[in-house]
Amino acid sequence: MEAVGYSTCRIWLLFLLFWLGQGRQMAPPGFVESSCHSRIFWMKLNKLLLQGKFFQLEINDPYAGPLLLDEKLASRCGYVLSEDVWGNPIFRASVLGCHVANEADELFSLTVNIKVSSFLSMRAAVTYTYPMYCSYSSWASREIMCEENYMEVSVKTDVPAVSNDYTVAWMSALPETQNVAYQLWQLMFVSPSGRKRITVSDAAKLGYSFNNTLSRVYLRAPYHSNESDISMVSGVNMNMVTSTSMYRQRWLLLLIDTTVSCPVDGISFTDTALTWTVPSVIPTLVVQESTFLSKNILMGVDDQVIVNPEEKNYLLEHNETLIRITIPIGAEGGKLKSSISGGIYGIIYSIDLFLEHTWTDADWQTTKYTVIKSITTPFMPQIPTVINSTLPEERLFNVAFGHFLPDVTLVTIAIGNVPFTLREAQHQGFKIYETPFSNRTKGFILEVSFDDPYVLKEYVNRNETKYTLLINYTLSVGPEMTLYYHSAEVECVIADIELPEAVGYCDEENMYLAIPTFGLHQYWNLYLGNKLLSRHVALTNGYLAVTNSTHLILQIPLFAAGVVYEEVSFQKIKARFDVALKKVRTMDTLQVFSVRCSFNSSEFIVCHPDGIIMVSAQMKTVPAIDMSKTKLRDSSCKPREHDERHAFFKFHVTTCGTSARFEADHIIYENEISYEKETLPEQSIPTITRDPDYRLTVLCYYRAKETLVLGAFASEPSTSPPFGSGTMVPRSNIAVHRRVRQALNVVSRVSKDESFMEFYEPNMAILKQPVEPVFLEVELKDKSPDTELYLENCWVTGSLESNSRPRWNITVDGYEINGSEYAAEFCPVAVSPRVRHPSHFKRLAVRTLAHRLEQVYVHCLVAACSPANTLPGSPCTGQRSSSRERNAFPGHSAASLQGYVFAGPVWIVDPDLR
Repeated sequence: MEAVGYSTCRIWLLFLLFWLGQGRQMAPPGFVESSCHSRIFWMKLNKLLLQGKFFQLEINDPYAGPLLLDEKLASRCGYVLSEDVWGNPIFRASVLGCHVANEADELFSLTVNIKVSSFLSMRAAVTYTYPMYCSYSSWASREIMCEENYMEVSVKTDVPAVSNDYTVAWMSALPETQNVAYQLWQLMFVSPSGRKRITVSDAAKLGYSFNNTLSRVYLRAPYHSNESDISMVSGVNMNMVTSTSMYRQRWLLLLIDTTVSCPVDGISFTDTALTWTVPSVIPTLVVQESTFLSKNILMGVDDQVIVNPEEKNYLLEHNETLIRITIPIGAEGGKLKSSISGGIYGIIYSIDLFLEHTWTDADWQTTKYTVIKSITTPFMPQIPTVINSTLPEERLFNVAFGHFLPDVTLVTIAIGNVPFTLREAQHQGFKIYETPFSNRTKGFILEVSFDDPYVLKEYVNRNETKYTLLINYTLSVGPEMTLYYHSAEVECVIADIELPEAVGYCDEENMYLAIPTFGLHQYWNLYLGNKLLSRHVALTNGYLAVTNSTHLILQIPLFAAGVVYEEVSFQKIKARFDVALKKVRTMDTLQVFSVRCSFNSSEFIVCHPDGIIMVSAQMKTVPAIDMSKTKLRDSSCKPREHDERHAFFKFHVTTCGTSARFEADHIIYENEISYEKETLPEQSIPTITRDPDYRLTVLCYYRAKETLVLGAFASEPSTSPPFGSGTMVPRSNIAVHRRVRQALNVVSRVSKDESFMEFYEPNMAILKQPVEPVFLEVELKDKSPDTELYLENCWVTGSLESNSRPRWNITVDGYEINGSEYAAEFCPVAVSPRVRHPSHFKRLAVRTLAHRLEQVYVHCLVAACSPANTLPGSPCTGQRSSSRERNAFPGHSAASLQGYVFAGPVWIVDPDLR
């Protein structure tokens, strides 16, 4: 009878192989791998050949044909479809599975159809037929398999059915055996809710699978069924199904204990390892614990037994109650996977383990207990680190960003908030490359030059630059290619700035500062006191600023605003000019550039901010006078020092008969240096004297809004006090011919246009384009309506000094001169509310024909003519003045000249700089 059964199985296998070969394709090389471990079929599909495709598995039933594998069929029939830690589809099947061909409980075969399609609907699918074979003959008396989705127990049918221990749970089924159907297998389940006896077909409806082979009976049960129970054994929760299989035939009554119990937890994690714990002794499976003897414990990864776990840093340990497997996170055999949770980067470690425990006891002789467990750690945050390996000596940022698993790629990078693809970044000059680390992770290296325009630069401290690199990384993480963003800021401060050193020098009339232009306006600015030394301020104060490729050269006239007069004495001035170098952002003073010079000057007037006036007057009289006898309005105010031709006075604006008046926004302080002719006493004999009569008016102008500091003056090196401006108006001995003995009061001003209605303020910068006229107005302050103002000679120079060279005449003897460089034209003067006597005004339009100078001054010799002072040889007669007389002015007054005025500076600039 048994021989007939074996022959039938062989015929069926041959028929099956023939049928499978009809209309089926063989799987391509490398697509399928299979093995047989213990009593389990293992099949792995190559995920690379399934990219962009969908697949299904069918189980070939020799009677019913292909059956689609789903979850319900898998748990009932002993199949598992999952993925390994690398993402490859894994199929496992028990050799006692529903559709496995069994030959004498030793040879087993199973055929699977693999359907692959490019469409989710699986249309146009290609079917690959794959047969698997397994040989297994070393059956234990009882074998228990704890798979992911089912529990399976199989026992030999020749195991003694009755135990001497009357407390065995399945013994309670004995009273029920009287009701067992004849020649029909039935199952008795014992649970906390009571006993339940059902047929095999009814058990199948509940998800159970029961069958017998030539020498074995097996029961396959799902986890957490209604007939199961959860109990804790040595701290591990176990899912247990207590059952007895019953069969009755004539005089034979067969009772088989098919109880099965499998762990459902026992997994614990630390930051560095995972631990899997399984009880050594399970009471429901070992009734007589005193007879329990552990024979062998094996562990494996995937389908491979690990003979020496310590070689892979695994730890397998056991005692009387527990078996414990400890796996370091990241250990070989498992897989680390990158993941993103809540915008945070982290890792997940997965490994597929199995445990095989063999023991003996008095009831079952040998039990082989196998548990297959796929373990995945929870999400473990791994905050990436930014390693700053910047090389200051090479002026190069070197930034490493890691540590990442191999499944992370850099997608884009933003430098200074400007995004770049990796190709664009390389083209920009950034160097980006991967670097491996010792723990099988990697990082991304970014190299950027300090001088790259996307690097932020900030001047700090005195001579240092803080370079800041702002980085925004965008990475693709894991097989899901989830985008992860991380920003970093790297700084490096190096002393790479050399503070400028200014060079000062002087000529006869000016002080000069040559200051390097490097860093100017970028790191630091120049300040005059607390005022930024801009081009406008320089023009307003009368400075000349010229730049070349390396330096700013600042020319400061001796009597310009901002000059500090440290010492003023007879024919000598010791002056200083200070410019502060301040940081652009913080206004911290880094250093002060100073130039000090001593000037020899025969004529000057210095109006100190504290109200002290110092005058060095040169008396130009024929014949000479005794300079020691000159005085101010208060005859007690005599010269401090003098020689044959000079006298030096020093007095306060509140002394020596000084008067004050307001004019526009200025206070004008006025005094007079005079020399009275000596006469003999009245009782003496009258004599004739040749001593001339001399008057020199001294004027100091102060802004009305600036308060004079009465007392000693001490200036800080970094500040320049607001000095007043002074004017000396000479009166020669010709003044005796005038009815009123006083200085010729003449003022000049520059109009903004030809209307002569609006004028530039005294300290306002006058900017003109080439060829654009400068409108000059000269006014005689005289009450006599018969007096007429006469412009004798006018000329243009490049400096305030009237006799400087080069010089261009624009009027000679009262007539316009139109040269190649400059041209002049008199403008008519009409009566207006401001002009009562047109004869007291002269207006002149001066044009620049050739742009040779940046700044120009207009100088004029003037005379006031009236019937009372028309002298032979004077300009008022309309006759030409002598060459000697014209050349005597300025600075050397001739008898025929009545006054001198100037206007400027006027800056001639290009149209785009105005």
